[in-house]
Amino acid sequence: MKIAIIGSIHKDGLEFLRKNQCKILEINNYHNEQILKQLVNVEGIIVRTANLTSEILSKCKKLKIVSRHGVGYDNIDTNYLKKNQIALGITSTSNAISVSEHVMTMFLYLTKKINLSNQITKTGNFDQRNIMADFFELYNKNVVIFGFGRIGKEVAKRCHGFDAKIFVNDPYIDKKEIIKKNCLPIEKNEALEIADYISIHLPLNEKTKNYISFKEFKKFKENLILVNTARGGIINEEALYLALKENKICGAGLDVFVNEPPEKNHPLFSLENTILTPHNAALTLECRKRMSVEACENVYYYITNNSKLIKNNIIKIF
Repeated sequence: MKIAIIGSIHKDGLEFLRKNQCKILEINNYHNEQILKQLVNVEGIIVRTANLTSEILSKCKKLKIVSRHGVGYDNIDTNYLKKNQIALGITSTSNAISVSEHVMTMFLYLTKKINLSNQITKTGNFDQRNIMADFFELYNKNVVIFGFGRIGKEVAKRCHGFDAKIFVNDPYIDKKEIIKKNCLPIEKNEALEIADYISIHLPLNEKTKNYISFKEFKKFKENLILVNTARGGIINEEALYLALKENKICGAGLDVFVNEPPEKNHPLFSLENTILTPHNAALTLECRKRMSVEACENVYYYITNNSKLIKNNIIKIF
């Protein structure tokens, strides 16, 4: 069995494949035509962030499955997979803890204005603590979660630890399941008006592009903390910049951007009421190990007809 890996993954996944006598083709420069020619015999592909286009996929004459090292698959030509009856795998159980912890880090950093406290202490202005801008508790605040998959549920679990009130907007999740998790289902417009915190966990598609844009920002409270660890483009970056610059909302945390990497002079870089990270919410050591192994297991077990071992990770889009 020959498996191509596009982009580097943790060695634990490679060891799993080698232990199961798989031949591994590691591709870090996927613009190299000579390397791509070797794809002709691969039965599975594991891909991180590279764009897996129909041009690349068409070189894989024996391909049975593409396994994403992560959960989003907007970098993969799913139309090609569907047309050619190729399965898609995701590492659905790997990253929820790491990403949800990242959300909480952003919530607390922005809420407590840690950057300002750190600055006045290190610059010898300790007494300025009494004239700092207001900062807040998470206790008893309204947290709205858009998208209630595994990550959204983990965020809710952690917010419950702060005795926050959790509201969920997800039309694809049964309201009974939301209530079962001690959360309250809520419609989008009401959610925008009552939220003290928002955490976004939606896929990027035609329905969710610019899901939070100019008209939505008009509904928010001034104390809102808005965090997006899902996909760039769900929040309109121009609208976000203006809202933050004019103090229409309190702060924002982004792990994702419309263009990655973002341009060096991105307007959001000039603002103090933001925390910005390089799409690394799921890149803790523990999570990288889990995603690596899970991505490799998806390929191996699918090809060897052991799909029941990875049932929840396989998306048959044909």
